[in-house]
Amino acid sequence: MNRVPSSVWRNPVHFLAFGLGSGAAPWAPGTFGTLAAVPLWYLLAQLPLITYLALVLAAFALGCWLCQRTSEDIGVHDHGGIVWDEFVGYWITMIAAPVTPLWALVGFVLFRIFDILKPWPIRWADQRVHGGLGIMLDDVIAGVFAALCLQGLRLLV
Repeated sequence: MNRVPSSVWRNPVHFLAFGLGSGAAPWAPGTFGTLAAVPLWYLLAQLPLITYLALVLAAFALGCWLCQRTSEDIGVHDHGGIVWDEFVGYWITMIAAPVTPLWALVGFVLFRIFDILKPWPIRWADQRVHGGLGIMLDDVIAGVFAALCLQGLRLLV
């Protein structure tokens, strides 16, 4: 069961780190966080690719700070409800992906597989890199792996 600090609902930094509240889901907060990232991806995907990339980079930088600050404030490193990293990981997965419900679903599934199974070097980053960067990095790598798979599938189809 996901124990959510009450500060999530009154502190804007915690609210963002908890994925606009999606990380407060009682079970599978990472999955709910990724689901919450999908509609925002649809909005981002309408932008020129260079703008999309710049915003994802900015979201990563912001996420390092948000996650660090929130984990320090609540006294739990990488609390399961901190899902801003899932937002960014999913947006990385979906770089230059076709903007259709099918591709959004395929990207979602691929990202969740890499994020949950954590093959090397994702698990290595998750275990060895600490702080806000550590919270973000494993999901960034999972997003890169998922993006490569998604683009590979795209070439095959």
